[in-house]
Amino acid sequence: MADGFQRHQDTISCSVCLDVLKDPVSLHCGHNYCMVCIEGFWDKEHETGLYSCPQCRQIFTPRPVLCKNPLIAEMVEQLRRTRLQAASPAPCYAEPGDVECDVCTGRKLKAVKSCLVCLLSYCETHFNLHDQLIPRGAHMVTDATGRLQERICPQHSKIFEIFCRTDQTFICYLCMTDQHKNHDTVSVAAERTEKQVRTVQMSCEEKELQELRRSVEALKVSQKRNDRLQDFFQGCFSVMFFHTVCKVLEEEITELNRRDAELQQLSHTEDNIFFLQVTSLHCNHLQKKLVSYGAALPNRKVLASFKAVDDRFVSLSGDSMAAALVSQILSCLFLSAEMFGVFCPSRI
Repeated sequence: MADGFQRHQDTISCSVCLDVLKDPVSLHCGHNYCMVCIEGFWDKEHETGLYSCPQCRQIFTPRPVLCKNPLIAEMVEQLRRTRLQAASPAPCYAEPGDVECDVCTGRKLKAVKSCLVCLLSYCETHFNLHDQLIPRGAHMVTDATGRLQERICPQHSKIFEIFCRTDQTFICYLCMTDQHKNHDTVSVAAERTEKQVRTVQMSCEEKELQELRRSVEALKVSQKRNDRLQDFFQGCFSVMFFHTVCKVLEEEITELNRRDAELQQLSHTEDNIFFLQVTSLHCNHLQKKLVSYGAALPNRKVLASFKAVDDRFVSLSGDSMAAALVSQILSCLFLSAEMFGVFCPSRI
């Protein structure tokens, strides 16, 4: 129906005021006008005695007597009602679980507000009426709730406005002067504010505790890493010591082989005095060496343990990165040992 009225918009519009027709009248030429608009237009043409249509300029004489067109008037009224229905929102009926309006009759609309003084819940229409009848602020209003009775003191039928900290319960102002006299009491709003502050503080403390836990876990991981590094470097020092001892022993074996060769050549000499003098020097030197190595060099069990560590590092050669790292560390350690004489027995 609205589409039909839209197609005939020109029929129900006044070309003088450009608005919807009011008290529509029809001229003999077929054009429609508001009665006030066309009468005013013709009043200006009264001196000429010629009365024309503002649209088609058809002249009428004498001045036509105008009457309201009931058909056009009905069309305008139907269009007005259709526009109002299209503009007004559809009613919001209460669904299961919604708070119903206590004032609505028949099918209940969804409540939007609840009055704690009237102990009623209102839809938007009835709440606006409530605001018109009662000054705003005179009644305590909250969002629609279906638990109004839980907010009322069962003993005095008054609103819970006080919170008793002593008994941790809601009370009305009459309870505060009766069984809760001399108790620690505050307003409900003040208690809510304090609880909110306390909740924020607890949340901050919980976040700090979580950060502390993460820090402790990070320290544990770091400690494990440090322990592994310590074991690794201890192994490096053991390997360094093993190789240093082996190097010293190899040098001394070479020296002993040289002296043995000299003694072999000396055994062919016929000079007994020279033979005794030279062999005496060799024996004294060898005896001092044995005494020195007996105090400085480790026993066979220790050397065996060093050899096991060395084999462990050799097994890492399958990993190119590990082999390179071990090689660099051992090079640095051997260089330090040679510079400072670490682990090397004193030579005579």
